[in-house]
Amino acid sequence: MEINTLVVQSLVVHGEARVASRRPCTSGWDLSERLAINVSGMRYETQLRTLAQFPDSLLGDPRRRLRYYDPLRNELFLDRNRVCFDAILYFYQSGGRLRRPANIPLDMFLDELHFYELGEDIIDRFKEDEGFAKEEERPLPPTKWQQKIWMLFEYPESSGGARIIAIISVMVIVLSILIFCLETLPEFRNEKERREQYTTTLHPTIPNTTILVPPKFSPFQDPFFIVETICICWFSFELIMRFISAPSKILFFKDIMNIIDFLAILPFFVTVGTELAKDKGTPPSVSLALIRVIRLVRVFRIFKLSRHSKGLQILGQTLKASLRELALLIFFLFIGVILFSSAVYFAEVDSPETMFTSIPESFWWAVVTMTTVGYGDMVPMTVVGKLVGSMCAIAGVLTISLPVPVIVSNFSYFYHREMECEDNREYHHVSTSLWEDNKEDDEEDDEDNGTDQDPEFMGDRALLGQTVIKQRLPAFTAFDL
Repeated sequence: MEINTLVVQSLVVHGEARVASRRPCTSGWDLSERLAINVSGMRYETQLRTLAQFPDSLLGDPRRRLRYYDPLRNELFLDRNRVCFDAILYFYQSGGRLRRPANIPLDMFLDELHFYELGEDIIDRFKEDEGFAKEEERPLPPTKWQQKIWMLFEYPESSGGARIIAIISVMVIVLSILIFCLETLPEFRNEKERREQYTTTLHPTIPNTTILVPPKFSPFQDPFFIVETICICWFSFELIMRFISAPSKILFFKDIMNIIDFLAILPFFVTVGTELAKDKGTPPSVSLALIRVIRLVRVFRIFKLSRHSKGLQILGQTLKASLRELALLIFFLFIGVILFSSAVYFAEVDSPETMFTSIPESFWWAVVTMTTVGYGDMVPMTVVGKLVGSMCAIAGVLTISLPVPVIVSNFSYFYHREMECEDNREYHHVSTSLWEDNKEDDEEDDEDNGTDQDPEFMGDRALLGQTVIKQRLPAFTAFDL
């Protein structure tokens, strides 16, 4: 027993002397040493100074990476994705340049970034490079009751009540759009116009004189108007509640969705004001064209669905990201329309049956032909005109096919990004640290041994040497008989 104890003590003293003898005179010598990293069987070697550029990361901090040190092979072992580690190692080698491999999904690479503890700043910068919109802080109202109302109407995923309100809102929007479409059917439209039509009748006291009799049926008695009123009451209630509980009234009015909500209910109040201001003994003073324009604004209600639809939000993000390509497409079409409408006009100008009486009249034909729609309402009659039409169709196909793949690629990117980020399931990786549970005990032992008192003695050689001694001591004490 005493012999074994003496052997162990001598080994400890010898190990400490060996570690002390390998203690560098300067920190630069230690940083020039190489460190072996084994990632799922693939062995990498890099200098310590390369990793020391980011001391707050997992591999850059000597004490944190000790959890994964294998003393038998004298290397770090990480049971992680090897393809992702190529990008992680290049991040250290390039001084902070982070590039995701092409065949690695976004959620997998983000999980690796969190494992290697590169820091929130690096991860946020990577998300911006990947096209993620910077997450803005969502301020809440100051009072409790305002917070409850704001969460109910603004965040459908916050609670069951908020989800019910969102479902009701979607149903009311669909009902309003359905009423907007049904009231244009001929049988309903003719019946409504007949009931609202003014009639003429003989004056009861003055002979040979007619007077206009207003309709007995009020527009407020129309079933479509009643349903519309119910929908508008819900829209107004929702908008008012969100306005009352909004954290910032200025930002509330600047939000495009709130502007759409306001435009959705504005035509109703304009129509009601027009009906109330109408004199019962005189015909309506508001022109029919203005009434039709006001009714047309109601179609903006369909954009209210984008508040509850991920698909519409992805479409909006795609159009926003493809503004340059869309502008390029419109510019190409504009040039083609000018060229081919002029060409077909001069090709058909001598034909007596020509439909191309002027260049502006030919614009419609050029647009329809370049977009490959081809209504056939305007067709060239001469051989030269048909040749111009053929060239116009071919040029239209080429013009449209050039920017469209970029727009489709943007849509595919935003779609897959949303699908990857919607996966909120929690995954737990297998721990690759054999001594992670004893990390706190090791740190306490380091403090007892006085290694923390020497700040310069923080090199990997010293730390790894201490770990080797600690892990091998139980092997010698096992010889106690």
